[in-house]
Amino acid sequence: MTFDHVMGQALDLARTTAADGDVPVGALVIDPAGVVIGRGRNTRERDGDPTGHAEIVAIREAAGVTGEWRLEGCTLVVTLEPCTMCAGAIVAARLRRLVFGAFDDKAGAVGSLWDVVRDRRLNHRPEVVSGVRADESAALLRDFFAGHRNI
Repeated sequence: MTFDHVMGQALDLARTTAADGDVPVGALVIDPAGVVIGRGRNTRERDGDPTGHAEIVAIREAAGVTGEWRLEGCTLVVTLEPCTMCAGAIVAARLRRLVFGAFDDKAGAVGSLWDVVRDRRLNHRPEVVSGVRADESAALLRDFFAGHRNI
């Protein structure tokens, strides 16, 4: 299964996030049939909420749609490697698969700094697919931060 198209949708969400002044990260939860049941983008700045990460927003929406906290069989697609908080939420939600774009050398918890989702001590370990449209995801972040450094 290819995730290029769904990652494109996540990138579109990330672009709207940048327009609001938040770090451009977008996320989607898709059910086993391939239907999008959760959408998220960073809302930390907009909402003043430290948990307003794209992954958390998408997971909350998907749980609301399904009426279940267990998102078994679902896939989270996100433009940036999740942090420790989001990696923990992915495990807690029992997501079947995580697909992400760019690695995050400063805060990544799916292989860069830590590898929370594949820790054998945990009771659930999702499949991980990394590097999907990574160059586009990384460029979006680079452009965002370059613009903020010039202010």
